[in-house]
Amino acid sequence: MNSVKKYLLFGVSIIFSFAASAQVVKIDSTSNWKKAFKAGLNINQASFSSNWKAGGVNSIGFNGFLNYKANYKKDKNSWENELDFLYGMVNNQGQGYRKTLDRIFLQTKYGHQLSSKWSFTSSLSFLSQFAKGYSYAKDVNGVEQGTLISDIFAPAFITSAWGLEYKPVDYFKVNFSPFSPRVTIVTDNNGRFDAVSTTSPYGVTVGETTRFEWLAFQMAAEFNKDIAENMNLKWRYVMFANYETLEAKTIDHRLDLNLTAKVNRFVNVSLGGILLYDFDQDSGVQLSQAFSLGVLYTFQNFSDK
Repeated sequence: MNSVKKYLLFGVSIIFSFAASAQVVKIDSTSNWKKAFKAGLNINQASFSSNWKAGGVNSIGFNGFLNYKANYKKDKNSWENELDFLYGMVNNQGQGYRKTLDRIFLQTKYGHQLSSKWSFTSSLSFLSQFAKGYSYAKDVNGVEQGTLISDIFAPAFITSAWGLEYKPVDYFKVNFSPFSPRVTIVTDNNGRFDAVSTTSPYGVTVGETTRFEWLAFQMAAEFNKDIAENMNLKWRYVMFANYETLEAKTIDHRLDLNLTAKVNRFVNVSLGGILLYDFDQDSGVQLSQAFSLGVLYTFQNFSDK
């Protein structure tokens, strides 16, 4: 891509993004459904002349997200549904396009209220990614090479959680699910993920595509609150423990955190991160962090408290 095309693409993207951004609230007080849609696009770009003495690498990148929630509540029964997509890439000169963010998350949950703060819940969730993931390292000649470590449905996790939910306030809840069977999927598990494990990448034996963990415990806590004017903090923590292999090092932990500040009606700034520990993937803690400045479109049929 030459420089003219690059700047044109960047300019068109910015114009489109700002033209599409808006926040729409259409209250429907007659419906038992609360629906909310959010979509955002963030673009970053940098370029330098050949004689720029401070140094730098020409680059262009983007990340986008889409989130949709449809929650039903009537009397003591509730049904919550969420779809969450996240994807981002960056193109550094000399390196080509590389993925920076990637997430597919789907969840549906039924609840029956037992008291003002406690409910029985049953949920089904799916977690995976859109595209191939690579780790990068230089070979003996100093040339950087990419090694495949993940792909769509490799891995993917399907979890069914049954238990109780404690919700003392609107912005915080925690689920205790003593029965939470999980299926781990690794498609085309024929040795292509040897960089992860030569015998059982993501806990699935090479030559097989699934691993079933029938007896397991899951705890999931969620927090979503405006902690200051035009500033929202959202985090979700999940702990998963297989009863059959129960010991401290085999318990999975994942924390997703996002802090969003609204600059004006068009522009938002967000800082997010993921902390992940999964012994089947790596013996250490995995960390991911991203900062973005971009635009946001939202639609909902209810007003926030």
